[in-house]
Amino acid sequence: MRLSTIIPLVVAFGAAAGGAFLAAGASVGALERSSARGVDFELKLRGHDWAEVEADGLQVVVSGEAPSEADRFRALAAAGAVVDAARVIDNMRVTETGQRVAPEFSVEILRNEAGISLIGLIPAETNRAAVLRDVERVADGAPITDLLEVADYSTPDGWFQALGYGMSALEQLPRSKISVSAERVEITAAAETANERDRLQAELSRAAPEGLRAAVRITAPRPVITPFTMRFLIDGDGARFDSCAADTEEALEMILAAAVEAGFEGKSECRIGLGTPTTLWGDAARASIEAVGALGSGTVTVSDTAVSLVGTVGTDQALFDRVAAELEAALPDLFGMTAKLPAPVVVTEQGPALFSATKSPEGQVQMRGNVGDGLAETAVETYAKARFGAGQAYLATEPHSDLPSGWSLRTLAGLAALSELDFGSVEVSSETLAVRGDTGNQEAQARIAQILSDQLGEGQDFSISVVYREELDPLANIPTPEDCLASITAITAARKLTFEPGSADLDADSLETIGAIALVLEECPEFEMMIEGHTDSQGREVMNMALSQSRAEAVVTALRSKRIAWPGLYPRGFGEDQPIADNETEEGREDNRRIEFRLVSAEELTSSDGAVEEETADE
Repeated sequence: MRLSTIIPLVVAFGAAAGGAFLAAGASVGALERSSARGVDFELKLRGHDWAEVEADGLQVVVSGEAPSEADRFRALAAAGAVVDAARVIDNMRVTETGQRVAPEFSVEILRNEAGISLIGLIPAETNRAAVLRDVERVADGAPITDLLEVADYSTPDGWFQALGYGMSALEQLPRSKISVSAERVEITAAAETANERDRLQAELSRAAPEGLRAAVRITAPRPVITPFTMRFLIDGDGARFDSCAADTEEALEMILAAAVEAGFEGKSECRIGLGTPTTLWGDAARASIEAVGALGSGTVTVSDTAVSLVGTVGTDQALFDRVAAELEAALPDLFGMTAKLPAPVVVTEQGPALFSATKSPEGQVQMRGNVGDGLAETAVETYAKARFGAGQAYLATEPHSDLPSGWSLRTLAGLAALSELDFGSVEVSSETLAVRGDTGNQEAQARIAQILSDQLGEGQDFSISVVYREELDPLANIPTPEDCLASITAITAARKLTFEPGSADLDADSLETIGAIALVLEECPEFEMMIEGHTDSQGREVMNMALSQSRAEAVVTALRSKRIAWPGLYPRGFGEDQPIADNETEEGREDNRRIEFRLVSAEELTSSDGAVEEETADE
């Protein structure tokens, strides 16, 4: 082909390609501008005036300073609604707030047979090493899982108090979950017995620092009640329970509803426990209470599967027989019943048989009346000495020729009931047995009812009038740490702790003072206490500091030799740094040479600069 023919063709194709390229570029530019304008319009429409939009090819770049992270996210969403989100490039930044918001500090401590776990976030000011050393001491070799994180923010008010309280609770609770925050500590734990539960609940509630919200929930296994007993009566004082037990919440509601219907208005003291002979216990107890309500007076005792209905002297015989028959028909199959309507007492020339015993607040028991022949008298005296102590039981008897059947058993049952009281009396006659007195055990009345129904058997009448007094309750009168410290201060004020000259050896008189302090601490719950040693200004300062530390440690050693093996006794020497009198006089120097006791605050135990932790580590 000739060159003159080819050249025009090449020029034509080149011109067409150039035109297409220019058209494509113009189209892309129009698309970029359109996308940028569309995104910018949408952002302005939604109030994001701070955002700037530029096109970069097919991509849309959004930049600017967003007031908050939420505004940045909303701007991205708005841009993605106009163009494909994959084409949106985020070049935005968020405005600095100028102040960091502190996180919520909290620790959750779990303790069981498998070990102790710590999970949470603590402020950097917390002495983490000291906390872990305390946990290791409590764990006593059990595994420890440390999942604590640390954040460098200001420590919230109350944090150290709350953490110290939580660590103190951890020592006392082998199976527990303790959640600690600056404002609140929640404790959930399990105790071995109901008494242990009540003691721990009282101690921990009382030990909570002022201003801290403490929620203490301690559970205990349901007690095994044997015999499983419910005793309900109506007399001149109204309707009441001497003893009440149920196997389920449903049974308890059933029993109490029947009691209220029969006239009961008091506070329920029914216990839910284990040991019921049948799941139909609640039905039997309800029917029995309804029977006494129908009579208007009398007593019913359900002991395991034995039901004993005892009427009041003077009750219409026909009414009693009808109610007894209806009760027998209403009882579940496993239950057996006896019914007794006592006849009026016939007084003989010799008089009725009587036996009485009184127990004084000091524990002395005086027994008077009729006990039977020499063998029966020996049995009663031996039993009383075994129950109350050989030097505490005194017997003065009178002969009686016509004692009722089972008399010795009734007197022994009365003494067993009396032993449950702090002080009181028991009176035994041929018709009834009456127990009266005061106790510091809230379950004493139920316990007495169980003893008498078990030992006297079916159809026997007895009455119980027991008053619970908090001042007699050892659990309700556990002294506070402040009470204990006040007692120790009074002892050391009267009998100062002194040492051999220039040494850390306690002198003979001070050993008696240590014994008195140990007696106080034996009655106290464990708490954290500093034993401080102080000297006068005689001698070198370094030597005085060492001597005061040695003397404080000697006091701790002496207390531990008296079986006060508390982990929370912290010795610390202050040397001559804290005088309380003039070191220029002999009297002043004598006052400055001293041992002082004081409670240790939670801040000292857990803060990063706490001296207590350092001294504990030295030990």
